[in-house]
Amino acid sequence: MQSVADWSDYENNPLEINEDNISCSAGRWSKRVSGIHDSVITSGKRTDLEASDEDTDSRSCCSCNSQVLRRDETGSDEQDNQSQLEQCQDKLKEDIDNLMDKSVKTRLAALGNLRRGLSSQVLADFLSERRITATEALERCLKKGKEEEQSLAAVVLSLLCIQLGSGSEGEELFHSVKSLLISILTDSSAGISARQSCATSLGLCCFIAAEDEEDLISAVCCLEGIFTSCYLNCGAPSPALQGLFCCAIQSWALLLTMCPASYIEKVLESHLHRLPDVLSSENVSLRIASGETLALLYELGRNLDEDFFYEDCDSLCVTLKYLATDSNKYRAKTDRRKQRSIFRDVLHYIENSEFQEETIKFGLEVMNVDSWVRQRTYNTFKEVLGSGINHHLQNNEVLRDIFSLGPALVLDAAAIKASKMSRTEKHMFNAAAFKARTKARNRVRDKRADVF
Repeated sequence: MQSVADWSDYENNPLEINEDNISCSAGRWSKRVSGIHDSVITSGKRTDLEASDEDTDSRSCCSCNSQVLRRDETGSDEQDNQSQLEQCQDKLKEDIDNLMDKSVKTRLAALGNLRRGLSSQVLADFLSERRITATEALERCLKKGKEEEQSLAAVVLSLLCIQLGSGSEGEELFHSVKSLLISILTDSSAGISARQSCATSLGLCCFIAAEDEEDLISAVCCLEGIFTSCYLNCGAPSPALQGLFCCAIQSWALLLTMCPASYIEKVLESHLHRLPDVLSSENVSLRIASGETLALLYELGRNLDEDFFYEDCDSLCVTLKYLATDSNKYRAKTDRRKQRSIFRDVLHYIENSEFQEETIKFGLEVMNVDSWVRQRTYNTFKEVLGSGINHHLQNNEVLRDIFSLGPALVLDAAAIKASKMSRTEKHMFNAAAFKARTKARNRVRDKRADVF
């Protein structure tokens, strides 16, 4: 048996250790360790070989799977869209049923879900099967609900009418809710937000679904009776009432685009000399609404007669110039900017009969807003649909018929993907635009210009 010193020598030279120069007492331990080490090495070799084979098999399987996925990518996308649509419809079914719930909180949640769902999806076939149930539930919300519930119900009614369209179903919906909307709108004891939503809903539903001229004229007269009270005391009404007047004027202007020429002549005689008084209102939205409506009236008058002339046009242009260059500090900066931009366009049209055209892009299509009539129509639908306006312009037959866009385009996934700009292309485009903008600004800001 070797001494401890000899064993320490082996520790200092581990490369010289083997099974032959270790004694029996230490040999059992060494052999046990070496055996474990050998088994690990051999098993490791077997594992590496097996792993390499498995990696090869997995790579081949992954490549095959990726090819299958490329072939079935369009099909899987369609299946995902179909499943999402079915889930959305199931939720909407539940929300329609919840409109009859006794809990106010449940009804408000259902109205909010319906508002989001109907504004983001086109569900005409789904809703046509449940229109009677949905209409009765919304009527109940308008009759028995409080201000918030009535306001949301009126908005959902507008969205439902946009989905059903101008056929018999939409006309039936309008006739069933018309009197109820008018009663809330003209009720001074009702909540202001509910009256505002009812004014917008009355104008939009009548614009889409009214087939009888009597229904159109009665809705126009109702809206006209709301905002004419601001002619005498435009600064006296409260801010809430001014918001109601704004909604009434906008809905009234929307319905004027459908009225016959004989009625337009009466409107020009009775309102063209009184509407400029509203331009002095303290509410910026009411000022803008009245200014846009004035431009709309001028456009309707010029469509009837190319030589249309308004006697007080000079004084009106003076007021419009002031609003187009307003820089009073007591007004919010964003309000001043918005007001100046809109009234510059109004003044330019009244003086020169030229409209500042706007281009709306949605998907692969483009729509030109080239008149005040078209702008009032587009803004109305945009306010109700919100961020879903582009989706409805692409797929909703009602809006495509109103804006003369033709049948909806049928696009596959490859065409949609090809139409979108890649991240690299966006980066290159933004970099080039930034460089050109910097050069242009530097030329203007150059301080080395000659001073005379």
